[in-house]
Amino acid sequence: MAKRNMFVGMDVHKESIDISLAEEGRAGEVRHYGVIPGDLNALAKVVRALRAPHRTLRFVYEAGPCGFGIHRYLTGEGEDCAVVSPSSMPTRSGDRVKTDRRDGDALARLHRAGELTAIYIPTADDEAMRDLVRAREDAVGLSTQARHRLKAFLLRQGRRYAGRAGWTQPYRRWIADLSFPLAPQHIALQEYRDTIAEAEHRVERLTTQLRELTPAWRWAPVVEALQALRGVSFVTAAGLVAEIGDLRRFQHPRELMGFVGLVPSEYSSGPRVRRGGITKAGNPHVRRLLAEAAWAYQGVPRVGRAHLARQAALPKAVCDIAWKA
Repeated sequence: MAKRNMFVGMDVHKESIDISLAEEGRAGEVRHYGVIPGDLNALAKVVRALRAPHRTLRFVYEAGPCGFGIHRYLTGEGEDCAVVSPSSMPTRSGDRVKTDRRDGDALARLHRAGELTAIYIPTADDEAMRDLVRAREDAVGLSTQARHRLKAFLLRQGRRYAGRAGWTQPYRRWIADLSFPLAPQHIALQEYRDTIAEAEHRVERLTTQLRELTPAWRWAPVVEALQALRGVSFVTAAGLVAEIGDLRRFQHPRELMGFVGLVPSEYSSGPRVRRGGITKAGNPHVRRLLAEAAWAYQGVPRVGRAHLARQAALPKAVCDIAWKA
């Protein structure tokens, strides 16, 4: 007897999972199974209840803040599981009713119809490196916010730096030499300075950890090769690889640019063709890193001292590609 597929749609939340079932070959029937707690023990009971010798289970759920723990558990148990992007879910115009049950029904029905495209799932090691890269990025953001708050405080007090306030050593010495007539202002200034110092130290610690852990990572050769490009230092290269993952899954550079949203938007109808700004779809972290690196290409093409040091241990073929770029 041939096995029949059962498509299991799961609307996953922090505390609950709404489950719907769609049998293969029954185009109009989607059955609501129920709501279970959002932990793996409850999901394991559902898997055992749905398993049957004549049935193949095919799970699907939307990517979200709960991560890929459910996917890794189900695939570890030998089940088929797909994770889809919420932005790729087809929606009907005029539909103003959204519930967890309807979302689970839609996932099961669309998965049965083959209208869903699974996203790339990083390995546990790749996701761990991505978490470290994002932790450093968050620390950089906090450091920037702390600097802005100090500048806003100084502006309120009428203190303006005569030179270029780019957090250079002269600018830091100017801040250290400031004096105020009242003690609360001195306390506020010192607290702002301490906050900046701690944020900068956190960035340094995370950068050091990233440098120490990357050589043992499976994508370490790719990180080194990307540094042959202008504007791509170690932090940028590690961030790009951690966010994108396996570059071989893209058949053409256009697919990669579409994945990160660096392609123009378009609204065309009949003879009229309208193209606008970039779509900004996909991963915003990769898009920001690529945009920052691209600024290095506005100057005269040359290999500087720091760039040459990064290329010293790389194969000639890699350096030739970097020079061609």
